[in-house]
Amino acid sequence: MKREIWRETPFSVKLLLTTSFLMNLGFYALIPYLTLYLTGSIGWTLAMAGFVLSVRQFSQQGFAFLGGVMADVFGYKGAMVLGMGIRAVGFAMFAFCTETWQFFVAAILSGLGGALFDPAGSAAFAVLTPDSIRKEVFAFRNVLMNIAVVGSQIVGTALSAVDFTYLSLFAGGMFAINAILSFVLLPPIAATNTRHSVWESMSIVLKDRRFVRFTIILMGYYYLNMQVFLTIPMLVEDVTHNKAYVGIVLSALSLFVILFQMKVTQWLEGYQQRLTLIGIGTLVMSMGLFLFTFADSLWMLLVDVFLYALGTMIAVPNLVDVVPRFAPKELVGAYYGFNGYSIAIGGSLGQVAGGWVYDIGFRLQTPWLPWTICLVVGLVVAWMLYQMERDTGQIGNDYPKIARS
Repeated sequence: MKREIWRETPFSVKLLLTTSFLMNLGFYALIPYLTLYLTGSIGWTLAMAGFVLSVRQFSQQGFAFLGGVMADVFGYKGAMVLGMGIRAVGFAMFAFCTETWQFFVAAILSGLGGALFDPAGSAAFAVLTPDSIRKEVFAFRNVLMNIAVVGSQIVGTALSAVDFTYLSLFAGGMFAINAILSFVLLPPIAATNTRHSVWESMSIVLKDRRFVRFTIILMGYYYLNMQVFLTIPMLVEDVTHNKAYVGIVLSALSLFVILFQMKVTQWLEGYQQRLTLIGIGTLVMSMGLFLFTFADSLWMLLVDVFLYALGTMIAVPNLVDVVPRFAPKELVGAYYGFNGYSIAIGGSLGQVAGGWVYDIGFRLQTPWLPWTICLVVGLVVAWMLYQMERDTGQIGNDYPKIARS
């Protein structure tokens, strides 16, 4: 980040960046190894372990809309602190679970905590960050997240090699520390919604046809995004016949974002068509995925992953910047919460359908099938976002006025 932009960034936003880094460090250290723990030490099937993870995801994304509405009504800081505390308990609880129902309780608590702090945190970022530097701050947040992902692999590997208990307590501890930091150092953020009840707020969001349309289109983006956690690792292992290369490829993906995210954001800072940029980024991601059809070596995999990473670098800063431009100021949390359904539905389809199509392609000896579907999804998302921007009007500097009309 440029020094002058960093100087313009308020202390409260710098604190939110710090907590975002620590939360991602704890989350990505635990979740990948939780599956290994459940299938290894506990002796569950992969399907059962996947069910626990899906329960956590749906507990978070399914209630994020309500969590965002409550944050607007009762205040972002309180929702964040409470959510972080609940997730701290949920993550730490995994260390002491012995019965099946206990793991599900821990998963539900972890998800409900996220449903509270995630939309509240995103809304706090949007409210506290000056409009003039918002895109740069969100881009830097994406960089920090990827640094945390790389660091989490080191921490997760080291602690899981000793005992999963320590890893679980570490992850819970990261969220507990964040709750304390936010409670002590984050200034009070007054509730922005003083005019509408919880149900009225939800009704307003649901009646915003443009935003509902945007959220539905984004399901395609998250279909592609979730391939990182399933089909890409499967392909890397199939191509290289070495599981160690999976970590290399995924670490390279994060490294590309760390090195080039801010530069890409600077290159595009004069381009105001934000929805079109999200579409272009999604299309670039899908092109990188499609080229996996022809990957037959580690180097080709890395080239394709770079193209995929470039797409995320174009799309992600605009994704988080666009949501508050749809929302009336008093309902930013509710809009972020509802937007979580694009992750819940699109991400679930990406994991379930993506893996299913990959298996079909393998059986039918048509390895191009899953990646061609990804390319089609990218084309559809890019076209629909372009059409939406054209239909809505100029979406740039005038967008806040248009969105609130």
